[in-house]
Amino acid sequence: MSPRLAALPLLLLAATPAFAQKTPIKITADLSDGPRKIYHAEIDIPVTPGVVSLTTPEWIPGNHRPTGPASDITGVVFTANGKTLPWRRDDADLYQFHVTVPEGVTTLHAHLDCIVTSRISQKLAVLEWEKLLLYPANIPTKEIPIEPSVTVPKGWGIGTALAPTDGYDPQHPAGGTTHYAATNVEQLEDSPVITGEYFHEFALAPEVSPKHYIDVVSDAPEDSNLRPELLSELNNLVRETGAAYNSRHYGVYHFLLTLSDVAGGEGLEHGQSSDNGVGEKGFADDAHQIAEADLLAHEFTHSWNGKYRRPFNLYQDDFHKMQQGSLLWVYEGMTQYLGNVLAARAGLKTQEQYRDLLAMSAASLDYKPGRQWRSTEDTAISASILRGGNPAWSNWRRGQDYYQEGELFWLDADTLIRKQTGNKKSLTDFLHIFLAKGGNTGPLIVPYNRDELVADLNQVVPYDWATFIRQRIDNVNPRANLDGIERGGYRLVFTDKPNASERTMASVGGRRTAGINAWYSLGLRVSAEGVISDVRWGSPADKANLAPGQKILAINGNIFSSGALKEAIQQAKGKTDPIHLILQADTFVSMSDLDYHDGERFPVLERVKGTPAYLDDITAPLTTPEKKPTK
Repeated sequence: MSPRLAALPLLLLAATPAFAQKTPIKITADLSDGPRKIYHAEIDIPVTPGVVSLTTPEWIPGNHRPTGPASDITGVVFTANGKTLPWRRDDADLYQFHVTVPEGVTTLHAHLDCIVTSRISQKLAVLEWEKLLLYPANIPTKEIPIEPSVTVPKGWGIGTALAPTDGYDPQHPAGGTTHYAATNVEQLEDSPVITGEYFHEFALAPEVSPKHYIDVVSDAPEDSNLRPELLSELNNLVRETGAAYNSRHYGVYHFLLTLSDVAGGEGLEHGQSSDNGVGEKGFADDAHQIAEADLLAHEFTHSWNGKYRRPFNLYQDDFHKMQQGSLLWVYEGMTQYLGNVLAARAGLKTQEQYRDLLAMSAASLDYKPGRQWRSTEDTAISASILRGGNPAWSNWRRGQDYYQEGELFWLDADTLIRKQTGNKKSLTDFLHIFLAKGGNTGPLIVPYNRDELVADLNQVVPYDWATFIRQRIDNVNPRANLDGIERGGYRLVFTDKPNASERTMASVGGRRTAGINAWYSLGLRVSAEGVISDVRWGSPADKANLAPGQKILAINGNIFSSGALKEAIQQAKGKTDPIHLILQADTFVSMSDLDYHDGERFPVLERVKGTPAYLDDITAPLTTPEKKPTK
C-alpha cells in the first residue's frame, strides 16, 4: 500500500456515524464467578429472520497469533421470544455459529460462558473481551455498534477506558453492574476491564489533556496503594510521551495494573488503555522494579506505535482475517526501544540500569546462533508460529527476536541521525512526523508500509534508508547489530561478575535472572534445580553433547547446586582438566566432560573515552522531572 493510501482509514472512520442508527448489540459481561474460573455473558443481538452467522474473535490484536478462546467458550444457548433455538457450528470456521431466526423475531438472545484460568485470582479478575464477544460474522467490526455492561462482585472496583453512563465512582466502588456508553466491536475488543476487591485509581499528571489514570488491583490490600515515588515517575512518563511523540490519540488513557503472584504476568497494548500484570511485589520497591521498569512505558507507547500507526498488513477489519507480521520490527521493535528509553527518561529506571539491561539484551542476541540462518524479518513474519515455543534449542530456532533486534535497529537509526546532524536531530524528529500525523485524535488506526518509513526518515536526514533497513532487517546477519551502542559511545564487553542491575534482580528473584547464568561460558541455561532448559548451539556444552531436558546430578564429584556449578567454572579457568558432570535424562544416567577454561562471563557496557555519549543523551529527560517525594 502506498503512503498516500495510509490516510484511507481516516475517511472510512468519518463515514462510520451512518451506522450509528443501527440498534446496538447489548452485552452484559458477568465476572462475579471469576474466583471460580468462569465468566458469563448475556447478549442481545438485533437480527432479521433467516440464517444468522455469528462469530467470536480469532486473531486478537497485540497477540500476533490466533489466540481467540473458542475452545474455552461453553454453555452456548440461543433463545428468541422465550424459546430455545438450535444452532450449528460451522464445519470449516470453528469460531462461527449458525442460527435460523424465526419470522417475527428482531432480537436474538445468546448466553455463553468462558472458562478462564489465567489473569484471575480470588481477589481480582481481568476481562479481555474476546472471552465473551459474539457478533455478526463477515462484517467489519468497526461497523457493528455494541453497548456493554459489566457485573462484578459486591464492593469490587472496576478499571477500564470505557465511559460509564450511570455515575460509577472509582473512588467509592460498590460492585454490581456498571453500564457503559455504546461503542463498536472493534473498540470494545480494544477496551479491557480489570476488577478487584483491593482497587485504587490514581490520576496522573493532572495538567495534561486528555486525562490519564492508573487503575490497580491486587491480592493483598497494601499492594494496590502504589508508592508515591512510582506515581511521580508515572507522572513523568505521561509528560515525556507528549514531548517524545508530539500527539495523543485517545480520549482518555488508563494504565490497568494487576499485582498478583497468582493471576500471571501480562503486557497487552490497547488504544486507550493497557493490560499490565506483574508479581505481587513487582513495583514494591526500586529493586523489584528494575525487571518491570519498561512495562508500562512499552504498552503506553503502543497507543501511538501499534494502535494508531499500525502496519498495513497487520491491521485487518475483522478478527477472522490473518494478521501478517512482516513489520513487527517496527510495531514491537521500535516500541521496545522507546519503552526502555522512556522508562529511563521518566525515572522508572536509571540511565545506568538502562545500559545494564541493554547489555544483557544485546549479548543475548549476539550469542544466538539461529541468526546464522534466520533473518530478523523472518522472526516477524513467523511470529504466529514462534510465540509460546518450547525453550529447547530456542537459540537455534530463534523466537520473537523482532522485539530486541528492533530495539538495536532503532538505536542504530537514532545514533546515526545524531551523528549525521551533530546531535541537532534525533529519532524524536522522526517520531514527530510518523506518530503525529493527523495531530491529536481520538482512537484511530492509520496504517503504514515500509515506503512511508523510508520517506519519513528521509525528511529528517537524507540517507539511503531503504538499504539501511534491508541490510539490518532482511539480510541474515550472524552477529547482532551493535552499531548503535558503539556509535552511542559504549562497547559491549564481558567481565567475570554480573553488572549491578543483574545482581540486584537476582537478589530479589527478578524474572530476567531466573536460573543460573552460564550462557556466555558453558552455553547452558540451567534452573536452580539443575534442569537444562537450553544449550547454546556450537558452545562447549553443545560439543559435550549436553541436551535440553537433562538434569545435572553432580559436578566434579559434588552434588549439584548453583554454587557448585559456579565454583567449577571458576576453578577450571586457565587449567586443562575438564569439568566432570553426571547427568540424568529420562530414566538413564550418563557422564560428560565439559572442555571450558575461560571462567565466568557476564555482559556489560563499557564507556569508550573520547567519543560522543549519545546513549546518555538519548536517555536524558526531554521535560523537567517531577521532584520525587521524600521517603
